Parts: sequence; structure tokens; C-alpha cells
Amino acid sequence: MTPLGVPALASARPTTTLLRAGARVVPPEVRDALLVTALGVATLPTVAADPAAVAVSSGLLLPLTWRRRAPWAVFCAVAAAAFVQWLMGCQLPAEIALLVALYSVAAYTTRVRLLSACLVMEGGILLACQRWATEGRFLSTAVALSAFAAAAASLGVNTHSLRERAARLQRDRDQQARLAVAEERSRITREMHDIVTHNLSVMVALADSAPYARSAEASSAALRQISGTGRQALTDMRRALHLLRTEEPDTLLRQPLPGLAQLETLAEQMRRAGLPTRLEVEGDPAPVPVTAQLTVYRLVQEALTNTLKHTPRGTSARITVQCRTDTVTVVVTDDGPPSGKADTVAGLGLRSMRERAAAHGGTLRAGPLPGGGWEVAARLDLGHEADPGHGESVSHEADPGYRESVGHEADVTP
Repeated sequence: MTPLGVPALASARPTTTLLRAGARVVPPEVRDALLVTALGVATLPTVAADPAAVAVSSGLLLPLTWRRRAPWAVFCAVAAAAFVQWLMGCQLPAEIALLVALYSVAAYTTRVRLLSACLVMEGGILLACQRWATEGRFLSTAVALSAFAAAAASLGVNTHSLRERAARLQRDRDQQARLAVAEERSRITREMHDIVTHNLSVMVALADSAPYARSAEASSAALRQISGTGRQALTDMRRALHLLRTEEPDTLLRQPLPGLAQLETLAEQMRRAGLPTRLEVEGDPAPVPVTAQLTVYRLVQEALTNTLKHTPRGTSARITVQCRTDTVTVVVTDDGPPSGKADTVAGLGLRSMRERAAAHGGTLRAGPLPGGGWEVAARLDLGHEADPGHGESVSHEADPGYRESVGHEADVTP
């Protein structure tokens, strides 16, 4: 482009933007009425002396007002007016309405109707050339007029394609938004289930044990533990729901998400609730991503909660976490009695654990051990990009001995 063309292009951009903004503000019906008015002002004065020509010209132009709402009917009306014009044997400037009507059919109707309109248009071109083309110019005139018609139809087809593409992009965007909302709801559901189930189970166990405390100091300690557990649950719920008050966002954000470092605190909490718990961590947990650490924490939390709720006094639990370069393996076992068929209940807990493991391309096993007790084992792939819709999970959801956190209540008093 020459240097002189640069300022011209720069000055043209604001004009184009202004025209597009105006097109969005002015309703389509008003724009079509303005188009008809402009064509009328340009063509009618040349035939003002002939009332019949004015009437035919009006018949060609006025239907264009409804070209968006009924493009096929408008084309038929304009074509009929053009045929009357041909019968009268007069040429009118308003014939340009045929190209506008053909464009409207291409832009707003089906391909079948466009083909019909093109055939009608080509027939009209041949009739017009037969009557008005100069001698020896029939073919060239027909080709020129056909080229104008083809250009109008092509422009309409292009507009139709752009409109369809815009509608498709809008649908895709809406679908992506719905999927994002569904994924966020699933994430919040998992977090809320783990938070509420675990903390309420601990609080119930502590409350049940408080009346049987041997001293006032032990009873007070249990009550303080209940209060602390409740406060922690409220904090976790606020973080999960993003309901941070304006006067306390820094306080909540400074508290890190639960991870491998908090497993010992979780084990101590379970011990105070009456479930002796042993923790073993192998390897260096520092390189493990925060999201994977949160997943491990929630898996352990859910497994210990199930053990706390569904095993009798005297049951103990063991947590084993192995951290490697590309994987994290977590195993939670207890030495409770063998599970019978009466304990078979499937609920949200297993689905939540399975989704968390699958988000890291991992596997999950949950089921009774041969000699009694229960095991939950998960393996997370640290090289896998978190995606809730992928990954593999193996579970004993249909196992007769499957134990879920919505099952029967058991005595958990220490």
C-alpha cells in the first residue's frame, strides 16, 4: 500500500465502526424502509410524468419493505411487477429491486428457494434481452445481466453463511458456559460434601463422648474441639463458595488450601474423635502440585469419615502416602470387622472420590479387605492435566460390602 493509502485506511476505520454501530441501533424494518425511500427518490422522478410507470415502479419497490420477514413472497411480488412492466413494454430504473429481492432470498431463505428464484430471474433476463437488447447484442447483454444477478445471489449466500456461523458460535459459547457452570456446580458439590460430612461426623463423635468424659477438663477440651471444628467448617465452606466478606478476604485467603502438610492435623482430629489414626508419608511432598495435594487430602478425609461413622469402638486406621516424581499413591485402611450385605449403600462419597481421582488421570479402589477391614487406594498421575471428564477409575461401587458415608450409623464413642 502506498503511504497515501495509510491515512485513508485510518480514516475509513472510524467510519466503518460508526456505520456498524448505527446498523445495530436502527431496527431492520426501519433500515428497509429507508432503503425503499432512497430507491424511490432515485428512480421515481424520472418517470413522474407517466402514472402507469409510477404505479409499476411502486410495485417494484414497496414490497422490499418486508424483504427480511418474507423474502420469498417479496421476490414473487417484485417478479410479478417486473412481468407487468415487460408486458407494458417499458424499461424502468426501479428494476434494480429485482437484485435486492434476489439477494434477500439468498440471505434469508433456503437453497431450494434460491434456486427457484435464480431460475425465475434468468427467465426474466432472457425475456428482457429478447425485447430490449440491441441487434447483435443479445448474448452479451444476457451475460452482463446474469453476472449482476449472480453477484447479488453470491453476496446473499455469503451473508447467509456468516449469519449461520455467528449463530453456531453463539450456541457453542452458550454450551461452553453451561458446561462451565455444571463443572463448577460439581466441584462445589464435592467440596461441600467432603467438608460437611467430615466435620459433622467429627462434631457428633465429640459431642457423644463429652458426657462420658472422666473430668471437667476433658469435657471442656471436647467442647473446644467441637467449636474449632465448626469454625474450620465455616471457613472451608466460605472458601468453596467464594463468599468472602469485604472486611475479611485477606484473613481467609492467607489460610492455605488443605494439603499433605495438613494430614497430620487431620489424623490428630480423628484421634480426638475416637479413631486411632497412624500417618506415614514416603518421599518428598514439596514437588506435588497444590491441586493434587488437595485431592489427596479430600480422599483421606472422606475415607476416615466413613471409618469413623461405620466402625465400632476399637477400630484403628492407617494412612500411607507415597510421593514420587510423576505419581502420588495414597492408601487408607482400617481394621474394622468384615462388612456384610446389610451395609450396602452407594452414595455421593464414592462418586466424589472417583471424580477427584479421575481429574488427575488416576485410579481409585474402594472395598473390603480379605481378613476384615476396609481399604481405599488411589493413584494420581502428576503429569496429567486436570480434567474432570477424563481419567480412569476403578471402584467397588457394586460390591456387596461397599460402605458409604450415607449408610447406617454406628457407635463411635471413644
